[in-house]
Amino acid sequence: MVYFVTGATGFIGRFLIERLLERDGEIHVLVRSGSKKKLEALARGWGQPDRIKAVTGDLAAPGLGVSQKWIAEHSGRVDHFFHLAAIYDMTADEERNRVANVEGTRHAVELANALRAGCLHHVSSVAAAGLYEGVFTEEMFDEGQPLDHPYHRTKFESEKIARTESDGAWRVYRPAVVVGHSQTGEMDKIDGPYYFFRALKMGARLPDLVPLLGPRLGDTNVVPVDYVAAAMDHIAHRPGLDGRAFHLVSPEPQSSIDVVNAFATVAGSPRMTAALPAATLPLALRVPGVRGRLLPSLGIPGEALEYIDFKARFDCSGTLEALAGSGISVPPLERYAPVLWDYWERHLDPGRES
Repeated sequence: MVYFVTGATGFIGRFLIERLLERDGEIHVLVRSGSKKKLEALARGWGQPDRIKAVTGDLAAPGLGVSQKWIAEHSGRVDHFFHLAAIYDMTADEERNRVANVEGTRHAVELANALRAGCLHHVSSVAAAGLYEGVFTEEMFDEGQPLDHPYHRTKFESEKIARTESDGAWRVYRPAVVVGHSQTGEMDKIDGPYYFFRALKMGARLPDLVPLLGPRLGDTNVVPVDYVAAAMDHIAHRPGLDGRAFHLVSPEPQSSIDVVNAFATVAGSPRMTAALPAATLPLALRVPGVRGRLLPSLGIPGEALEYIDFKARFDCSGTLEALAGSGISVPPLERYAPVLWDYWERHLDPGRES
């Protein structure tokens, strides 16, 4: 088996590589010339550095900037082409999202086509559903959904490129909000529910009986990175699943407030009570000083609040069927929330002792 992977040094990519190393075969990894030492360090940590083959290239270049010589030598030999390289940052502007997500995917598809890869595995996101309201199934894609945020638009556009411009077989994976490893807590940045950790730590100074009043929020969906990597690896190697999308999400609805409260319990902070109308959130964000001073002091970008809840509920019936019998499933958040909090306190908390 021969693999080609973009985004291998990224968060999900690192754990996917670990899964692929449990299988036989060559693993070729796209890497910028300036990131080779980072890849070498990771390869040593994976324990099989000789099996990781660096391929110099650039996400922003046509065909990912891979040399024609390398393409000629490997054409027809790559069984699985995993495209994970992308930007996930709700605060990033339109141009950064477009270059990394849209143009990066187009260049990846160009290379996969030139290599005559067996199957393109494209990592999209549930964000491709935009602000769709109702149940969004794995068979759905272009439903005229509102795509108000640049991240939503570019994830939709990049998935469309993978679907329509691939010469060969393709599969799409749409993870929900990805959090740290459920066993080790490892996480690479402040994102998703982590934006609220500093506020929860401050709230731990309040008496337990003091309720934290908040607006009524909708549902969200979080999954640990080890589930995402394991599910992708398993589904990629199942036959007969080409031309389909898979929702790598928690099958059970997760209230945004319940997610915050799972960490509030670990932090020793009062739990949040949804006692205010949902309309109070957009109104509060327009109050002078909220975006400019209050939220930054808590480490919370305004965009994180504006898009904290999903309008859609993501059906994952096809994913559950593909994973049946594998032992791969999403653990309850309450079970691994303490591990995520502990890792954040030791490695990511801006107020930790150096």
